[in-house]
Amino acid sequence: MGLKRLGLLAALVVLGAAAAAAASAATSSSSASNALVFGAGADPVIIDGPLVSDGESLRVVDQIFQGLVGLKPGTTQIVPLLATKYAPSKNGLTWTFTLRKGVKFSDNTPFNSAAVCFNFHRWFNFPGPLQNSAVTYYWNTVFGGFAHPAAGSPGPDKSLYKGCKTRGPNTVQILLTRRSTSFLGALALTNFGIASPTALVKYKADAGTVDSNGVFHPTGTFGTQHPIGTGPYMLKTWQVGNKLEIDANPNYWGPKAKLQRIIFRPIADNAARLQALQSGELQGYDLVAPQDIGTVKSNSNLKILDRPAFNVGYVGMNQSIPPMNNLKVRQAVAYGLDRASVVAKFYAGRGQVATEFLPPTLFGYAGKGVALYPFNPSKSKSLLQSAGLTLPVPIDFWYPTSVTRPYMPDPQRNAEAFAASLEQSGFKVTFHSAPWRPDYLAQVQSGKAQVYLAGWTGDFGDPADFDNVHFGAFNPQFGFHNSKLFTMLQTADSETNIAKRTKDYQQAEIYIMKFLPMVPYVHSKPALAFQKNVKGYIPSPVSLESFATVFYTS
Repeated sequence: MGLKRLGLLAALVVLGAAAAAAASAATSSSSASNALVFGAGADPVIIDGPLVSDGESLRVVDQIFQGLVGLKPGTTQIVPLLATKYAPSKNGLTWTFTLRKGVKFSDNTPFNSAAVCFNFHRWFNFPGPLQNSAVTYYWNTVFGGFAHPAAGSPGPDKSLYKGCKTRGPNTVQILLTRRSTSFLGALALTNFGIASPTALVKYKADAGTVDSNGVFHPTGTFGTQHPIGTGPYMLKTWQVGNKLEIDANPNYWGPKAKLQRIIFRPIADNAARLQALQSGELQGYDLVAPQDIGTVKSNSNLKILDRPAFNVGYVGMNQSIPPMNNLKVRQAVAYGLDRASVVAKFYAGRGQVATEFLPPTLFGYAGKGVALYPFNPSKSKSLLQSAGLTLPVPIDFWYPTSVTRPYMPDPQRNAEAFAASLEQSGFKVTFHSAPWRPDYLAQVQSGKAQVYLAGWTGDFGDPADFDNVHFGAFNPQFGFHNSKLFTMLQTADSETNIAKRTKDYQQAEIYIMKFLPMVPYVHSKPALAFQKNVKGYIPSPVSLESFATVFYTS
């Protein structure tokens, strides 16, 4: 880890002059050569929306691809994007979208109804290896089934998606198997951006293998060299571990990007990102460590931008790995986690202890009637003994390396603090760690981790994006089958009356915290840092922001 950090810093030093020159040019000119260097917490996994679920990948995907609908900047309000208008049928099973005319992908392929259906057909017909939930997490959790399921994968009978029909070049219909109130919001996910059918075929987007840990190893080049969308930027080059560059799309259908080039540099270490910003090697970075916010604010050349709190950090438990299939053991874990201390020590006043999976600002948050699990080592030990286990109970605890997330600025510190409180509470903790890209996410999502650190930043303003995505169907990450919970969440998602729907999700929240597939511990308020002359960046509650509106002032 030390060598990697030194290597990153060395790379920054070598390239610092060029980055500073780019920043200087940006402050004095509005020419097409303007550039911004942005510090990311890690490299993307791949630049192909349906094949990723992490924020670092989606940040880049969001600049290149667009969906039928999007979110108004800085909000969770759904707005037209590649579709100019849309409406459901009376029974809610057919959605008709009128498409924007005159749009082309950056490879000059026309955007039309056939292109939309090509993408939906691709997702629904992913080959067996790509049906792994660690690879196509969002299709699995939002739509839930495949046309030709591999062994162990859900089939069309489990799918929300039924089909796609063209109605001329500029109208498309999406057919559903059941009513879903959250469907339109789900289409705003960056994961369901429309890609060029020509490029998907030419660059073999689905070619590759998936290893035993659920990591996709592409043999095609679509997601690594030729991700072609309709967005304001295009990929220029990607050197994994060094930089990823995107250039403005000269033929973009909407307002052109104000900066010609955005350069993303993966810098996993919080202190190294801050140092690079202070020296001018970066013009901005995400996921400012809570303890560094004061340092940034005290520098007259820098500024902090706050992102609205819309996330949850949690300790997950996989019930397919005993003894996590025993509710008493999961309750013991909950009582054995000193969540209040972790939030107080590591979030610098920018976190609140979570008692539910949903953030408090989202409708469906219960607030009352939820089972609480205050830190209680004696209670934890008693539960373990009543479960017939001998103390200490061994567990494998996983955490990611080489990454910072909005809900866990320093995963290792969180893990070590939680391990200490668990070992006071009758457990014997064995640590496992892996780099965020690509190993950790894949191993957690494919069900390899017993107890693990994870989290979620909402993608759109609906409780289905939290509860249904995680607990609405079998999910290898949690390893349980619970027909009562699955039915509760499907009923809530189908309800069109907002008051009834709110109550349905409140009841689901109460049930989730009794069933305990995970233990939520924090809702945090993330921060970004920029040079003071950077303008036009609009922080989003879903952590996905367009760089097309960013510019410099002198």
